[in-house]
Amino acid sequence: MGSTRLPGKVLRPLGEGGRSVLGWVVRAARESEALHDLLVATTTLPDDDVVAEECARLGVACHRGPVDDVLTRFTQAMDGRPGEAVMRFTADCPLLDPTVIKEAALVFQAVPGLDYLSTSLARTLPRGLDVEIIGRAALERCDREAVAYHRTHVTSHIYSEAADESRLLGLAYHPVAADLRVTLDTEDDWALISRVVGELGDGCVPVRTLVSWLRARPEVCGLNAHVRQKALQDA
Repeated sequence: MGSTRLPGKVLRPLGEGGRSVLGWVVRAARESEALHDLLVATTTLPDDDVVAEECARLGVACHRGPVDDVLTRFTQAMDGRPGEAVMRFTADCPLLDPTVIKEAALVFQAVPGLDYLSTSLARTLPRGLDVEIIGRAALERCDREAVAYHRTHVTSHIYSEAADESRLLGLAYHPVAADLRVTLDTEDDWALISRVVGELGDGCVPVRTLVSWLRARPEVCGLNAHVRQKALQDA
């Protein structure tokens, strides 16, 4: 709930049904049918009590851990869970495509020995549709070695500081739409996402449908075209 640019964004109601932004993310993850377990990792701050309450309402597990050391929050959440890899979504991406999630999982499973897979190593999807998977051993390595802002970003150590010793794989999609932005970080992002949902409905939208719809409406793309993503060091 403590976003600096858009406080409370993950629980904003989106669409006619009033589903929260977090609820949109949870639904996309479930509809992918790619996960053995699903968990929301939030903080121990009192402001995030409402996130835990929303998780209970959605019927999804919730782990609460450190505020800034998100990497520790992840490794704590993995304790006692048998998974060999973690698929990470950020809760400000309500337009995630379940098909992209499932494709990423299938590719990761099909390539033995991968440490990390992402759609953003060479970005082709709109920002806000990205999926990443990190192997459990690679996540534990990050926990041992990562310092500074890499502990906030969970996986950044593996593809930057440890890239030469890691097996990385990037997924690319066509048509390239890396210039588009459908993540939620500002009021202008909210204006665009609300417009998409208002026009395309309350369900998960396939990435090609979304990109085609946006390309045909430059005035909608322009709503947040000026917004710049924070650098890793600043986020």
